[in-house]
Amino acid sequence: QVQLVESGGGLVQAGGSLRLSCAASGSIFSINAMGWYRQAPGKQRDLVATISAGGSTNYADPVKARFTISRDNAKKTVFLQLNSLKPEDTAVYYCNMDVVWRFGPPSTFWGQGTQVTVSL
Repeated sequence: QVQLVESGGGLVQAGGSLRLSCAASGSIFSINAMGWYRQAPGKQRDLVATISAGGSTNYADPVKARFTISRDNAKKTVFLQLNSLKPEDTAVYYCNMDVVWRFGPPSTFWGQGTQVTVSL
């Protein structure tokens, strides 16, 4: 089975930076899109950024020019660099990956979530 393990969350002051990582383990043939989502208390889970297998990126408007998504295919890992953090970035951040098997349709997996808290 596939597991996504996230790391890098924490408490940071406004204007600070964090780097999130999400590594996949298991018998994976390849990975298509990878992404990061976030969910603040009492709110729905929203897209933050995605990156295709070819490296094309897409960002939600609130994080453009502040966050950067990247991937290391050899390590089956996706990263999210968070700069110029604001209190409204406080949320649980989740990674997801579209895993391709040698046979059968692809499957989507989610990480367990990592808390990012930005204080004034």
